[in-house]
Amino acid sequence: MKDSLTSKTFKTVGWSAVERFSVQVIQFVISIILARLVAPSEYGLIAMLTIFIAIAQSFVDSGFSSALVQKNNRTETDFSTVFYFNIAISLLVYGVLFLSAPYIALFYKEPLLELVCKWMGLSLLIQGLSVVQIAKLTVLLDFKTQAKASLIAVIISGLLGVCLAYYDYGIWALLLQSLVNNLLNTVFLWWFAKWVPKWIFSWHSLKTLFSFGSKLLLSGLLHTVYINLYSLVIGRKYTAMNVGYFNQSSLVARFPSVSLMAIISRAIYPIQCEIKDENELLNSSFIQYLRISCYFIFPIMIGIAVVAKPLILVLLTDKWLPMSNLLSVLCIAYMWNPIMVLNNQILNVKGRSDYFLKSEIIKKIAGIIILLVTIQFGLTIMCLGIFVYNILDMVIIIYYSKKVINIGYYEQFKSVFSIFLLSVAMGSIIYFSLLLISNAYLQLFLGVFIGFVSYLSLSKLFNMKEFNFLFLKLKNSLAMHLNSV
Repeated sequence: MKDSLTSKTFKTVGWSAVERFSVQVIQFVISIILARLVAPSEYGLIAMLTIFIAIAQSFVDSGFSSALVQKNNRTETDFSTVFYFNIAISLLVYGVLFLSAPYIALFYKEPLLELVCKWMGLSLLIQGLSVVQIAKLTVLLDFKTQAKASLIAVIISGLLGVCLAYYDYGIWALLLQSLVNNLLNTVFLWWFAKWVPKWIFSWHSLKTLFSFGSKLLLSGLLHTVYINLYSLVIGRKYTAMNVGYFNQSSLVARFPSVSLMAIISRAIYPIQCEIKDENELLNSSFIQYLRISCYFIFPIMIGIAVVAKPLILVLLTDKWLPMSNLLSVLCIAYMWNPIMVLNNQILNVKGRSDYFLKSEIIKKIAGIIILLVTIQFGLTIMCLGIFVYNILDMVIIIYYSKKVINIGYYEQFKSVFSIFLLSVAMGSIIYFSLLLISNAYLQLFLGVFIGFVSYLSLSKLFNMKEFNFLFLKLKNSLAMHLNSV
């Protein structure tokens, strides 16, 4: 059973990686190109609206996606009911955002934001049409279809955005790129998924799903508000340029951690839901997922923290250089994301969204206190506050997850400690190797090369089982390919 579970996980994570990572990498590359063409202040204006759009998106989903995946005996009635509910909520939320646009612009003292907000809000209506399609494909572990839709959409919209930015459309290039991406992704999901809602709506189904999803909605709202609160506060207290620096450094720092964990977590979530009553198997797989996640993410985050300055100079040019210290601090803060995500997810797997909500309330109260204390001391201290918050986040969420899987602090930290030491050793090697090099391009190239070689070498030297597993998988895949030729 364990071998088949590993094989199934490897396959689903593979397709999830194709869909999410290919899209995220292309989107990241496009964002880097746009950042070179668009001023930090224009990026900052878009970032100022992020909190309002993100909160609205949380209401559009309302936790029903996870509820549909978590439910065992889901029916077409459930899917159709959620679809129509999402449409109604999308229209309602967009209406509220549309009417609030003048006041948002007044809050920031940026008149242009009123029109931008009304246009950005259209993404809510578009995304509301595809929530159920994504949930249905996730239930079927069909990440291949999602890969096709997302990839085509991001390439076409990305090319459009870059062309518009090149011809000095500035903030409108960023806005239209996002809108076209959402629109095309929704159209292709409908086209490829071949699912249409039935003319069915059940209040009983809605109530059943909402009992689980409502707690996720509240938890998601708390997390969304907290994550985006920094852009709101910085935009109010400082300048649009400062918002641009913070938002871009947060984007780069969160990209590897959040993207990789999105790949892993959404691929293993349906699998964990299938074995949620087999406690021994669920617990052993949890530790396995935790180690493999940290094995990939820890070295990437430490590596980016070390080469932050040359990375910015090469990718974003010197106009973004003031964000280098912010990027280094945020990379260390967000490297703990695998532990937090997997512990959060196991609560949903076990149907304990009440624990999920309780933990979010406690964490966000602590996070807001940290924000209020650090905001007076500038952006770098605020980023250090985010690091402190993430440490508290781990402590709190493990306390609650231990109640359902009985894997506490010692077991979890022990399982990833060797990976942490390995990653720190790799970061130290990169740092000292680059001290005598001044050219940014050479620093970046050698930093990546030295980090990659040293991490693999140390993994081999200390016989890391994740390295051995991946090496064996690669070797077997290569052998199968050669035999088929």
